[in-house]
Amino acid sequence: MNFINRLQGIFFNPRVTLKAISEKPVWVDTIIILLVILTIFSFIVAPYLQKDQLQVLKNDVTRKDRMGEEAYNRQLEFLENPPQWYILVIGIGAPLIANFIGFFLPPLILLGMGRMFSTDGNYKQTFSVYIHASLVDKILGNAIRLVLILTRKSVFQTTTSLALFFPRLDITSSAYRVLSQVDFFQLWLFGILGYGLSSVFKIELKKALIISYGFWLLKSILYIAMSFLSPSGM
Repeated sequence: MNFINRLQGIFFNPRVTLKAISEKPVWVDTIIILLVILTIFSFIVAPYLQKDQLQVLKNDVTRKDRMGEEAYNRQLEFLENPPQWYILVIGIGAPLIANFIGFFLPPLILLGMGRMFSTDGNYKQTFSVYIHASLVDKILGNAIRLVLILTRKSVFQTTTSLALFFPRLDITSSAYRVLSQVDFFQLWLFGILGYGLSSVFKIELKKALIISYGFWLLKSILYIAMSFLSPSGM
């Protein structure tokens, strides 16, 4: 099954497609394509991200006191006129590293969670079904996010989560942090991932969904907790 067939199958026939992938794991072409697409996406939105960071800095009235006026002004000037290397780091370097870790670490955790229900399956199978289920969020989800970002001229103010229905919410508020984790494409991703995990671990779909959405819940709780540790709430 070539990449085009797998891509089409993930959206229109995920049960059969992920079962085939679990039985004959493939991932090299998929991860290369995903990393290229995500790098292009990050590079396009980098200028809007830089503007958002600048606005957050200006709105954080307590940061000047914490940093000192001189350090605060230096950071403000840096973000107002960032050097080319900084744009490249934001647009290419950081996303590549983050996405690389984001692709390889979750399957390891999912495999560990799967061991509570089964001794079948291995990392390569789990990774393969996870990376293919991610096509929903990383391609379709980011395509929609890109349109919204280009329309709104902002990364921080763009979401495909429940927070979308509460446009007046401050992005640093507790409510926004929680609602932003209930992302529609993430829910779709972990829903169809259940088919793949069911096949990998040879367990019933109900148990596979417990593993899949259980991981999503743990990931969301960790993200929310980490966001509270950030001075700017981001």
